[in-house]
Amino acid sequence: MFLSSLLLALRAIRRNLMRSFLTILGIVIGVSAVITMVTLGNGATRVVSDQIASLGSNLIMVRPGQRLGPGRDSAGAPRFKVSDAEAIQTQISGLNAVAPSTNRSVTVVYGANNWSTAITGSTDAYFTVGNWRLAGGRVFTESEQRAGKAVCVIGETVRRELFGQLPALGGELRVSNFSCEVIGVLASKGQSAMGMDQDDIIVMPLRTLQRRLTGNQDVNTLLVSVADSSRTDQVMADLRSLLRERRKIAASEDDNFSILDTRQIAETLTGTTKVMTMLLGAVAAVSLLVGGIGIMNIMLVSVTERTREIGIRLAIGALEREVLLQFLVEAVALSALGGIIGIILATLASIGLAGVMQVPFLFDPAINLLAFLFSAAIGVIFGYFPARRAARLDPIEALRHE
Repeated sequence: MFLSSLLLALRAIRRNLMRSFLTILGIVIGVSAVITMVTLGNGATRVVSDQIASLGSNLIMVRPGQRLGPGRDSAGAPRFKVSDAEAIQTQISGLNAVAPSTNRSVTVVYGANNWSTAITGSTDAYFTVGNWRLAGGRVFTESEQRAGKAVCVIGETVRRELFGQLPALGGELRVSNFSCEVIGVLASKGQSAMGMDQDDIIVMPLRTLQRRLTGNQDVNTLLVSVADSSRTDQVMADLRSLLRERRKIAASEDDNFSILDTRQIAETLTGTTKVMTMLLGAVAAVSLLVGGIGIMNIMLVSVTERTREIGIRLAIGALEREVLLQFLVEAVALSALGGIIGIILATLASIGLAGVMQVPFLFDPAINLLAFLFSAAIGVIFGYFPARRAARLDPIEALRHE
C-alpha cells in the first residue's frame, strides 16, 4: 500500500514540476540557511578557541586593579615587582613558568622605515607561557637579562613592516633614544580573539625596558603557566592567598589585583558565539515553517483540483486511509526532497563562505540529519490537514465536482 501511494505521489509531483519546485523552495531555503548558519557558527567558535589557546597553555594573568580591560580601576593599586614573580615561582607548586611583563607603546625605526608598535619587557619565560615559537634566531640569555642588554625579539608584523625582504637578524632598531639588536623573529600567530594583531610585538629583557623606557621597577602583569589544567583553580586560590599576604591586604579588604585564566575567556567568548549561532539558526528556521505553510497551501489546492479523481478512487473501493496516505506521502516527499536539495546547497555555501570568512569548514552530520528530519516532519505536520480533507470527501459530491 505504501509503495503504491509513493508511486502515485511521485507521479503527481512530476505532473506539476514547476509548482512542486516553487512549493519546496521555502523548505530548501530554510534547511540551507539553518545548516549554513550553524556550520559557520561552529567554525567561528573553533577559531575563537584556537586564538584563546594561542595566548598560552593553561595561562593565568594577574594584573593590578579590580577589573581587566578598558576602564579598569588600577590607578590606585600598587604595581607588582619582579620579586612577586620570583615568590610565585618558588612558593607555588605545579607551575611551568612565571613571566613578569611590562608594556610600552613606541615608534621604532629601521633605516627609512618606522612603525608604531607595543614593546613588551619580560624574561625568557615569556616565550614559554605564551606558547611562542621562533621562526629564526634565539631568545635572551641569562646574562643579557641580568645586564639589561639592548637586544630584542620581534614579531612577524614588525619584521615585515620594517625589514620587508631584508634579513632581520642582526639588524639594529632605533627605539626611543637607544638602539636594539634583533636576535630573534617569532613565528606568526595571527589575530587574537579580541581582534588584535599578536604578531605586532617586540619583546626585550624586562630590565632593559625598565631602565631605558619606563624608568621604574614596576611590573604591569604577571603571566603564570600551570603545568596541569586540572589544578588551575587550586593555583588561582594559592596565587590569591600569596599576593594578599605580600601586598598586606587585610581580611576585611577586597583584592587590589585581578586574576583571570584563559579558560574563563574562552568559555565566555565561545559561549557568546554559540548563543549567536543558535539565534541565527532559530531565525533561519522560521523560513522552514513558512515553507511548511506553502506545502499545506499547495496541497489544499491540489486536493481541490483533484476532487473528481479522489471521488473516483473512493467510488471504486479505495479506503479513506489509502487516500490519506497518498496525499500525506506526497507532502512528505516534497518536503524531504526540499531537505535534500537544501543540504547540498548548504554544504556548497558553507565551503564558499568559510573560505571568505577565513573560518574552518566543520561538517556536522548531526545538524544535517536534524535539518532533514525536521523538514520531513514539517511535511507530515502541514500535509496532514489537506490529506485528511481529501480522505473525508463524500464520493458522490466529489464525482459531481467540475
